Amino acid sequence: MPTILHKYYPIRKILFFLGEGILIFATYCLCNLLFTPWEIVYFDYALHALRSGMVTLVFQASLYFFDLYDLRKPGTTTDTFISMMQSFGVGCIILGLFYFAFPPLIISTKIFWSSYIITCGFLLVWRSLYYLILERKLFSREIAIIGTGETAAKLYKEISADSECGYSILAFAGPQKPSFDHPGVPHVPTLQALAELGLAHRVERIVIALDDRRGNMPIADLLSAKVQGTIIEDGISFHETLTGKILVEKVNPAWLIFSEGFDSGRMTLFIKRTLDLFLALSGLLLSLPLTVITAILIKLESPGPVFYLQERVGEKERPFNVIKFRSMRNDAEKDGAVWASKNDARVTRVGNFIRKVRIDEIPQMWNVLKGDMSFVGPRPERPVFVQALVESIPYYSLRHAVKPGITGWAQVCYPYGASEEDSLRKLEYDLYYIKNQSIFMDLLIIFRTVKTVLFQKGSR
Repeated sequence: MPTILHKYYPIRKILFFLGEGILIFATYCLCNLLFTPWEIVYFDYALHALRSGMVTLVFQASLYFFDLYDLRKPGTTTDTFISMMQSFGVGCIILGLFYFAFPPLIISTKIFWSSYIITCGFLLVWRSLYYLILERKLFSREIAIIGTGETAAKLYKEISADSECGYSILAFAGPQKPSFDHPGVPHVPTLQALAELGLAHRVERIVIALDDRRGNMPIADLLSAKVQGTIIEDGISFHETLTGKILVEKVNPAWLIFSEGFDSGRMTLFIKRTLDLFLALSGLLLSLPLTVITAILIKLESPGPVFYLQERVGEKERPFNVIKFRSMRNDAEKDGAVWASKNDARVTRVGNFIRKVRIDEIPQMWNVLKGDMSFVGPRPERPVFVQALVESIPYYSLRHAVKPGITGWAQVCYPYGASEEDSLRKLEYDLYYIKNQSIFMDLLIIFRTVKTVLFQKGSR
């Protein structure tokens, strides 16, 4: 599990999250010891630990849903304090509901609020120290990038934009100067020139980001660095690890063929199908009252059917009809299929609402039961658009190697968009999912989807 977890979250993120959880848990445990008679704590230590664990779980979940664990661009201490108070406010409401349902978990007012104040102080100090580490790039792994073209530019952009990535660029190496601005990062003609700048001993990893490798690979220098223990990594693979997506425009068929991944076993597929059936059945039963209300509202607002069947391309390019609540006028496509757009005039008022909160997707759980779809996978597209996208976007047909999903890696990582450019960007995430899919990743996507739905991000 640690290896799988580390694939999606760098070790420093995991340590930061665990450290914050330990601070919250320890604070409530210590306040229990200070304000509760020792003999009571001694005989009920498990109950006190459970109470502290409940507070920790709820508070950390609230911090997550308020984006306080997204530290690619850390805010100021004031911004952090305001967001923390908002998230803890929601956390207190959730705890109140838990306490109403399970009275034995209630923490006394004195202990709870004393611990609350101390926790806020500890977390502000903890986060301020972490922000300082990110700002000064302390403990970052230092890399040298061979290449000065588009691939190198993309890596520089990603590392510069993400303070929490854990990498810092020591230099770009190549006979030509970089074709992009790179303030603060020197350029050297060869790897050997790093020694002249006193940087060679600091390089932990060399990333090959050449747009064209023919005749440009410094083989002798790379071999020398390799035997001395320096990690040598392909730029496409490094970008994949760094961003959770695959550079479709730069990758070649050989890379896809020989790279690790694309190897889901029968057991993984069996567990995935079992999870799909459980979630679909549970979801349909729990959402039945909402389904009835939505159906009534759709019928009251505009004439036409409640459900909308639309042909989509599924696994192995087999067509199927996706089931959705109708969110547009009944004659929305009388002039032919078009991409959805922001503030689409064809969308009804009820349709606009159910799209924002993703209620229109509920009937797709029938597609999951039928086996046409999975809960997690690339979103299915319409045949008319697929035909055009296959011709214009490399490797687009590879997304049909797995079942399409109600939600997916692209949906939780990329803002909603409906254009050819958006399809290319989403494909980068879809291929990453297909290459690295696992049950853990599916659960991660489902969890992040809940956050996306609650905050109405990306729907159209």
